[in-house]
Amino acid sequence: MSVESEAETAGDAGEALLPGTLPESLRAELVAFRRDLHMHPELGNQEFRTTAAIKERLERAGLAPRVLAVGTGLVCDIGNWDDGLPALALRADIDALPIPDAKTECPYRSTVPDRAHACGHDVHTTVVLGAGLVLADLHRRGLLPRPVRLIFQPAEEVLPGGAADSIECGVLEGVGRIVAVHCDPRVDAGKIGIREGAITSACDRLEIALDGPGGHTARPHLTTDLVTAVARVVTDVPALVGRRVDTRAGLAVTWGRIESGHAPNVIPQHAELSGTVRCLDLEAWRQAPDIVVAAIDEVANLHRAKSEINYVRGVPPVVNDPEITELLRDAMIARRGADSVEGTQQSLGGEDFSWYLEHVPGAMARLGVRTPGERTVRDLHQGDFDVDEHAIKVGVELFTAAALIDL
Repeated sequence: MSVESEAETAGDAGEALLPGTLPESLRAELVAFRRDLHMHPELGNQEFRTTAAIKERLERAGLAPRVLAVGTGLVCDIGNWDDGLPALALRADIDALPIPDAKTECPYRSTVPDRAHACGHDVHTTVVLGAGLVLADLHRRGLLPRPVRLIFQPAEEVLPGGAADSIECGVLEGVGRIVAVHCDPRVDAGKIGIREGAITSACDRLEIALDGPGGHTARPHLTTDLVTAVARVVTDVPALVGRRVDTRAGLAVTWGRIESGHAPNVIPQHAELSGTVRCLDLEAWRQAPDIVVAAIDEVANLHRAKSEINYVRGVPPVVNDPEITELLRDAMIARRGADSVEGTQQSLGGEDFSWYLEHVPGAMARLGVRTPGERTVRDLHQGDFDVDEHAIKVGVELFTAAALIDL
């Protein structure tokens, strides 16, 4: 997609208020860097080329990035860490998705079959890299008021998410606040969407096996009618779960796979089904495993089916801290004016940035990537996903401004 956009040519209100404006030469380099990542997507915990590219560029800037103990991803510290001030962490996720790139005319489309940066992680990575380069220059000039840590996290798309592994590697040691952005194709480039409190939902995975003595469909009363049992689990469990928590918590079970049987006149002995559990509320998410498992067992027992349940914990909701949300708002307004910030709704998508917020306060903003005036409806996790690359400049300057504002 063209780097030039209406947001690019409209001027950047407020840039004179703070140092750290992205130089044009670096902006062009970052666009090229993002396109290179886009052409070479790597799945979670396999991001070796991506990690090496980030490391090389940071080292070339005189920084000392450290690859995480898990083998991919890295952290890099900027500023004076000896004065005891808690650091501001900037987090990016670096992995891609296992889907084909459908952008047939794009010169930087994926070169890896069935792999694509269809969620914008290449943009997130480039934004944090660019912010790090700008902040490193400011530090050399004595203009950085607090230490900053860059976190390039692997495996965001892999439940329960690479954030947990990164935290175990010590990326939050010395960190007092953490911020991130996520591409949003519903928000124009040049703007961000922000929200206090929950901005994403919890997401867990559910895998169930049901077993029972099969038999002839002529005599279901002599068997465990397993297909009927599965059907009742599919329909009754979501209804039961919905009546056992406050409906405002938005706890929902949704199925994605059912497999059972091989012949029309044979009641099978085994069935499998899987799906997701999503929840808008953090406290209800903490109770969700007990509630969902109990509902499944009740329905299965009613139909004399033996159940084996694998409830895979995914991620809690991202709950934005009000003070850090205000920091992002102030930073964006300082750069681009009040019109550059808009409210946003809580989504039902999951994001493992939430694991960091279990340890330190932080906030995630939605980074606008839609070219102003574009009518094509794009969405995340689709093969034709792309961005207006003006968003890279906006994201870099959002983060640099956030690092320069004294809380």
